[in-house]
Amino acid sequence: MDMSENVSVAILIPCYNEGITIGKVVRDFKEKLPMATIFVYDNNSNDDTFEQAAKYGAIVRREYRQGKGNVVRRMFRDIDADFYVLVDGDDTYDANVALQMLQLAMDEPCDLVNCIRRENGQDAYRIGHRFGNQVLTGIVRYIFGNIIHDMLSGYKVLSRRFVKSFPALSGGFDIETELTVHALELSMPIAHVEGNYRSRPKGSESKLRTYRDGLRILLMIIALLKHERPLKFFSSLGVLLIVVSLALGVPVVIQFIQTGLVIRLPTAILAMGIMLLAFLSIVTGLILDTVTRGRRESKMLTYLQYSAHQTFMPHRNNAGDSAGKSAS
Repeated sequence: MDMSENVSVAILIPCYNEGITIGKVVRDFKEKLPMATIFVYDNNSNDDTFEQAAKYGAIVRREYRQGKGNVVRRMFRDIDADFYVLVDGDDTYDANVALQMLQLAMDEPCDLVNCIRRENGQDAYRIGHRFGNQVLTGIVRYIFGNIIHDMLSGYKVLSRRFVKSFPALSGGFDIETELTVHALELSMPIAHVEGNYRSRPKGSESKLRTYRDGLRILLMIIALLKHERPLKFFSSLGVLLIVVSLALGVPVVIQFIQTGLVIRLPTAILAMGIMLLAFLSIVTGLILDTVTRGRRESKMLTYLQYSAHQTFMPHRNNAGDSAGKSAS
């Protein structure tokens, strides 16, 4: 792999109260990827995260809108590079696999290289987190495509064309779901690398709340299904309404055939109203499917502005200058 000065690499580390761990994370990635520029964006920490990151040589910025998704969106807007290594600042991910992930991203080439977490310690993965990750990843694999593993991993390598075509609408931990669906919807080349996932050091606390954030991610999946697969979403809703309408209306029709009377008139009106809603839902899905196709084509055109081979072409600035100036 040619890691010359013509290829710029930015390491993006969103942080909230990671003063205990961020120094080691910056030091480890600086050692493994000395050619890269490390950016730490502090998200309203009330500890010394900002100072520790700056002390170990990272370029440190602040993002005042709370939530990981808001931080990632700001990073993607601010920073210009050929490849982006996105990693959490909690020292749970292995910096040793970063070079291997970059190798895949450059040589394949791949727009998304995801690190599949391999537990290295009994407390690395809480049971609720492990189960929730499996369920949510399974749902996304079923709906959008089964080529993704460990969707909620916070350790990824992304290409320039991925980042610059990504709309980034999420505000919190559901950002990983949105990243995954973006890659699947545009049929981007995706690869996976296994890496050790260790428990947090003593005194460091996870910001992820199993039930609250799990529900948020599930709602994000439903929203993405509505936005990216409107025909499937509204047709399923329409079929459900048709079933309900028939369950209410068929006994009324049978009764009318037997007696010649519509005894349960309110039920008949309700069944008719629900049937109309069902057909309206299906028509809505058909219309929105056309709109969604147009949005997908627009994102694809933005994506295709950055060709895969562009990552190997010379740049006006070297890696550090190019990334550093873009964030200033």
